[in-house]
Amino acid sequence: MDLRRLVPLLMVLLVAQLGLASFSLGNMIFKVQNKFAGRLRNLTEFKAHDARRHSRLLSSVDLPLGGNGHPAETGLYFAKIGLGHPSKDYYVQVDTGSDILWVNCIGCDKCPTKSDLGIKLTLYDPASSVSAARVYCEDDFCTSTYNGILPGCKKDLPCQYNVVYGDGSSTAGYFVRDTVQFERVTGNHQTALSNGTITFGCGAQQSGGLGTSGEALDGILGFGQANSSMISQLASAGKVKRAFAHCLDNVNGGGIFAIGELVSPKVNTTPMVPNQSHYNVYMKEIEVGGTVLELPTDVFDSGDRRGTIIDSGTTLAYLPEVVYDSMMNEIRSQQPGLSLHTVEEQFICFKYSGNVDDGFPVIKFHFQDSLTLTVYPHDYLFQISEDIWCFGWQNGGMQSKDGRDMTLLGDLVLSNKLVLYDIENQAIGWTEYNCSSSIKVKDDKSGSVYSVGAENLSSASHLLSGRIATLLSLLFAMLHRLT
Repeated sequence: MDLRRLVPLLMVLLVAQLGLASFSLGNMIFKVQNKFAGRLRNLTEFKAHDARRHSRLLSSVDLPLGGNGHPAETGLYFAKIGLGHPSKDYYVQVDTGSDILWVNCIGCDKCPTKSDLGIKLTLYDPASSVSAARVYCEDDFCTSTYNGILPGCKKDLPCQYNVVYGDGSSTAGYFVRDTVQFERVTGNHQTALSNGTITFGCGAQQSGGLGTSGEALDGILGFGQANSSMISQLASAGKVKRAFAHCLDNVNGGGIFAIGELVSPKVNTTPMVPNQSHYNVYMKEIEVGGTVLELPTDVFDSGDRRGTIIDSGTTLAYLPEVVYDSMMNEIRSQQPGLSLHTVEEQFICFKYSGNVDDGFPVIKFHFQDSLTLTVYPHDYLFQISEDIWCFGWQNGGMQSKDGRDMTLLGDLVLSNKLVLYDIENQAIGWTEYNCSSSIKVKDDKSGSVYSVGAENLSSASHLLSGRIATLLSLLFAMLHRLT
């Protein structure tokens, strides 16, 4: 699940205090924060974040969110959730590209004990929660997750998980079932504490970056579409709909991350590619400044990962080499006097003193069913120092073998847009939106429509700078691997 998301486009979000309350069908909320908000990072760091994320991707609630929206300040969403009864707070990384929730557990070997993010890390202890229960290898959750009974399974043997990531780090442990707490939308700009029961990973051993990172968190919260994810578990229990949306504000910071049925604004959608572990859609063509690029007809449908991956956990945008070269050549043709140089051996940068929106072309990605993603120069260019700008486009040909043909759009191009993931109807859509404003969501139990607006979490944590918006829906779990 790899880390997702260097997302330079966010600010950080923090989750509201969660307490026990009856769980009813509706929209729920968590407050999320950006892992690196306000902390300048070098370019290599956020590129490395994407690399780790891609190699780690494994097979209505309101979630307030924030972020700084700048690649040079390596972004990552994390939320504060409540687990157990009595509830304790845990800070987990939010990831649309993975499928399970896991947290570090008591007795963990090489789990981080300290974080440079200014948060207190907590080890989950099943024995301290009256609502906790072990999940065994013969249980339905375990057999469905692994498509059968695990080898060597016998009575009272815990259902284990073991994830090894491409960067060499790993997490291993066992599954438990316990109460998760969050905020449910109950009225216009109003929430109430709610809870549900979910199965998640109890981390017993970490290695590599998961155990030594200075930006350590308590775990990872996956928002993938697998049955093991939290959103899928809650949906199966009739608690929520399998749909969520996010809106990342890279101007003011913060944004929205919601789970549930979105009523307003209306969002046009495009079909998801079936039978994919990630959120893949069909791209048809790319337009640069009004010129449609001449590309091989099958360039976006090669290999096992068909289509274009929409991934809020990745910071930059990755294109197959033939697409990257064609796009960059067309951009340069509209700026013939531009002198390019390489920074940190991987970023194409240049000196420019004017307004980039006036000097560079708008890029449009066209998808099936006439859905267009418009990316402005200020979205795909980022400033690293006075008058020095860099491109956020990355050449897939420079990636590992597995990533060369991959087309992946991360937060760089998804910011300042409300992005909807409708898992039930297998569709994804977006619309340009002011992420500091409100959205409207529907309570599935009462049929009422409520406004969910932006919040400012800065008073709750010195790490939370900028605007933070609320979101609705339930969290999901489990990591996907992009291999």
